[in-house]
Amino acid sequence: MRKALAVLAWLPLLAGAQYHDVRRYGARGDGKTKDTAAVEKAIAAAAEQGGTVLFPPGTYLCGTIHLKSNVALEIAAGAVIAASPDEADFDRYETLPFQPVDDRETTYSHYALLLGDGVSDVTITGAGVIDGNRSKRGGPKPVAFKNSQRITIRGVTVRNSPNYAISLLGCEHVLIEGVSVVNSYADGIDPDCSRFVRIANSYIDSHDDAICPKASQALGQPRATEHLVVTNCILRTDCNAFKFGTESRGDFRNVTVSNCVILPRDRGIRPISGISIESVDGSNVEGVTISSIVMRQVRAPLFIRLGNRGRGMNPPVPGSVRGIMISNVVATDATVTSSVAGIPGHRVRQVVLDNLDITMAGGGSFKGLDVPEHEAKYPEATMFGELPAWALYARHVEGLAIRNFRAGYGEATDRPAIIFDDVLDAELDGFRPERGSGQNPIVWFHEVVGALVRGIRLRQQVPLFLRVSGSVSAAITLTESDLRPAQRPWEATAGAPANAVHFRPAP
Repeated sequence: MRKALAVLAWLPLLAGAQYHDVRRYGARGDGKTKDTAAVEKAIAAAAEQGGTVLFPPGTYLCGTIHLKSNVALEIAAGAVIAASPDEADFDRYETLPFQPVDDRETTYSHYALLLGDGVSDVTITGAGVIDGNRSKRGGPKPVAFKNSQRITIRGVTVRNSPNYAISLLGCEHVLIEGVSVVNSYADGIDPDCSRFVRIANSYIDSHDDAICPKASQALGQPRATEHLVVTNCILRTDCNAFKFGTESRGDFRNVTVSNCVILPRDRGIRPISGISIESVDGSNVEGVTISSIVMRQVRAPLFIRLGNRGRGMNPPVPGSVRGIMISNVVATDATVTSSVAGIPGHRVRQVVLDNLDITMAGGGSFKGLDVPEHEAKYPEATMFGELPAWALYARHVEGLAIRNFRAGYGEATDRPAIIFDDVLDAELDGFRPERGSGQNPIVWFHEVVGALVRGIRLRQQVPLFLRVSGSVSAAITLTESDLRPAQRPWEATAGAPANAVHFRPAP
């Protein structure tokens, strides 16, 4: 009786709700008829009268659908908005008052299935599907918002995307929650020059990068991407799971990523990286925290890069990367060394890597410390080739703290576990290497000034723990460590001063 009364109480509210069923405006939903005009009539009515545009079960074949402010789209379970196979049904690239610098996918938004340009208070919800309806890369973006604000995308599935599945250019106050991106041939979700974006509880499966924030020049001038939160997501990719900085003319500030699982795709290849943070076009990257991440079978778990490609700059001028904290990361069966790399005269600054557990495939052989700088090269975790360290390589860095780092490998290698090259103000605290490095040291410091090494525990006998080289190396303290399995705790070589290391054996 109480249930019946409760239902009756809601009936007046439901009757008063304003739903604009697209079928009432002429949509057929048969997967053959072009329903674009009917859908836009429903959207126009909702914009004028208020209410929600409803897609009941069916397949609605459409070209570009122009979204309007103060309109909600509800895509019901069993409903599919499918991109027309005819290119003539879509808007052309917009005319820009400036010469584009970035690639077409990044620069243009109007070539899209669901398009919102200059709109506000738009919601796309439901258990239905937005289908790019393509079998390869090259085609309209399934969902694109430009210069828009207060956007919510919740619950829907976006599949078969030939372009960025969800593209945000110059947007503010965006919530993407409970969304599934499936079989995207391009990036999954790209916030570009956007602020106050939250991506939560979502599943992203893409050939290209899963979540790829950009700060491009697609608005004609550099703009920051900032105040970005990514949490509770599963990211599957052939490229990079979370990456920003490929387009990095504007700044990146105040970014948090947490509680995510990173995996290969079912029929894909190893992801290039789990986490990549890059500035190569003058961007200033500051205030990034990444925590509680599990990744399986990626190539490189972590990649932090300051370069000087200088796209759209004449002359190119490096930006900066500082204030990065990455913690509580588990990575298994990785194949490429994690790295933190600046360029000569421009250091990555203030990086903390805390509580990492990384298992590498191993293999490879030590070929010396020489690694190409590649200052202007496209940034990617594999850009340096095989690095001389198997767990972590850092070069041109100031203020680097590595804490509670457990590392192991499968196939034998003679490469050192960790190499610091041209590093100032370093801390290596609580390092636990599970395996040795042949006749090479476990840790190699080259041209390192001001370092504290402590809390080290070796699990196997090794010939040498720490090698220090380079004439400027100085002020290195090795203390509070159990180095009894090492035949020699440390050595100074290749021009390093004999007093570069202050060694205090454990009591």
